[in-house]
Amino acid sequence: MDQITKILDRLLALHPKEIDLSLGRMHRLLDALGNPEHKLPPVIHVAGTNGKGSVTATMRAILEAAGKRCHVYTSPHLVSFNERIRLGTDGAFVSDPVLYDALHRCEEANDGEEITFFEITTAAAFLIFSEHPADVLLLEVGLGGRLDATNVVEDPIATVITPVSMDHEKFLGDDIGAIAQEKAGIIKAGIPVISAAQPEDALPPIIRRAARLRSPLKILGQDFVAQSDQGRMAFQDDDGLLDLPLPVLGGGHQFDNAGLAVATLKAAGLLPDENTIAQGLRSVNWPGRLQPIMHGPLLDLCPQGAEVWVDGGHNPGAGVSVAQFMGEQEERSPRPLYVVAGMLTTKDPVGFFRPFHGLVRHVGTVPISSTTTARSPEELADLARCAGLEATPFQSLDAALADVAACSEKDGEPPRILICGSLYLAGEALARNGSAPD
Repeated sequence: MDQITKILDRLLALHPKEIDLSLGRMHRLLDALGNPEHKLPPVIHVAGTNGKGSVTATMRAILEAAGKRCHVYTSPHLVSFNERIRLGTDGAFVSDPVLYDALHRCEEANDGEEITFFEITTAAAFLIFSEHPADVLLLEVGLGGRLDATNVVEDPIATVITPVSMDHEKFLGDDIGAIAQEKAGIIKAGIPVISAAQPEDALPPIIRRAARLRSPLKILGQDFVAQSDQGRMAFQDDDGLLDLPLPVLGGGHQFDNAGLAVATLKAAGLLPDENTIAQGLRSVNWPGRLQPIMHGPLLDLCPQGAEVWVDGGHNPGAGVSVAQFMGEQEERSPRPLYVVAGMLTTKDPVGFFRPFHGLVRHVGTVPISSTTTARSPEELADLARCAGLEATPFQSLDAALADVAACSEKDGEPPRILICGSLYLAGEALARNGSAPD
């Protein structure tokens, strides 16, 4: 076991609960560290249920195309914890020595006090970001917003709220309005806020908080649009039209995510010229989100000619987007669709699976070894059946893919395979394929 794994395991044991939303412990530790949160580059703060990572990746690509140095903080990781912290110094994930040093200093400063894993590792990220130069920090919320560990940042240059969906109801509220209110907690007085088009009950809390704090608010679909137009993406707001390339990330929802990224950079005063935006949009990379597997050991397990996709979506909103994309692929090139899924106990499998009804030939449910909070394959198969899908439990990803191979041999046509339901499972699939994010 390496040094990073050992210290992460120790930090994980500092609090009996994985999630305990509060800012008090975070402030205490940051004070002991000399308040690195006050020494960060200009921050763009990103909250929401779905699309946070895609919006952040798109902003990073555009900013880096413009020659800006971007620190990036996202969670969770797919394969390596280092993925959570990207340094604008060279655009790479944080190195093991730098990460270990920051984690060790946080562990010493915390002195055995109760603190959640996300809080202390976020403090370590702030420490790293404060000590390495960059032009901007793209800071993604972990959970919620109002009481999230990242919300100790008091003066971002812009905030963005991606689509809000039902998720983490135990911690954020049992209806969409309550969840949106928690997400809106990142809005700061007088600071521009950009919002996705939201469900009917999600928008009022965002509008109310922005109005109360006199924060200029722009809403997708009302103040700006991003849509397909003759094989291009048209971004339009009150200032005019930008003619841009299509999003490189899969799914129609990526038009909205790209539009949010462009609008947020514009509100922050960081949007470059049209050619540079286009260059950035062509280079966006966000692994584990409708990612096609083109080669590798994972593909070798599948029938010859199979089309394989990996996606970490795990809530009802993500289910709608991913199912819609798969439906578009079916119209383009008909194939039998097989789903291989693993999910956590904190998620709503029926809500996630329901949009796939009528689209999927069969669901194979699998365990997730990289977390202790995964549903058993048997339980998940029962819940997939509740959503109207045929499902069979398997004890490994390899076994589920072997079953797809056997079924497709009977079908006599190459299948389309979607590995989905959890970022943890997406990470395991990419690791199995030897294609971890770099």
